[in-house]
Amino acid sequence: MAAGLEKVREIAERVAQSSGLEVVDIELLGGGRARMLRIFIDKPDGVTHEDCSSFSREVGTIFDVEEAVPGASYLLEVSSPGLDRQLSKPADYQRFTGSLVKLMTRDPVNGNRYFEGRLKAFHDGRLSLELTGRKQSKKHQAVEPGTEVEIDLANVEKANLVPEF
Repeated sequence: MAAGLEKVREIAERVAQSSGLEVVDIELLGGGRARMLRIFIDKPDGVTHEDCSSFSREVGTIFDVEEAVPGASYLLEVSSPGLDRQLSKPADYQRFTGSLVKLMTRDPVNGNRYFEGRLKAFHDGRLSLELTGRKQSKKHQAVEPGTEVEIDLANVEKANLVPEF
């Protein structure tokens, strides 16, 4: 997060906690009059439109009173992280154990950097995936469905949930 947004995060976390919510991510995009502050919130049962609206009113008022957002003007957008939410913190991997995930590693693991599978476990900074066997592209090796692979969290560049219907 850009320098100067620490106060924004602190306020957002405080408001979220008092409402039984979790701040998933904060983004400050654009510049000048076209700046947008995006806050993604969640809770165990999923967020509602009313959750987003209430959080937006409360946190926006505090931001304005405390002049917490760097710069003169901004548009505040509050939403859920979506069905394909990003996994970034160790707590995310704990919470979503058993879910289908898609991830990319910084360094290859068993000759691949792209994986899709069921998150079987997460402990001691390592996650265990039971692979689905889907091949991402021609240049990546196919894997046998059911193969398990262990990946260090520090090696995960990007990870998202895969929606299941």
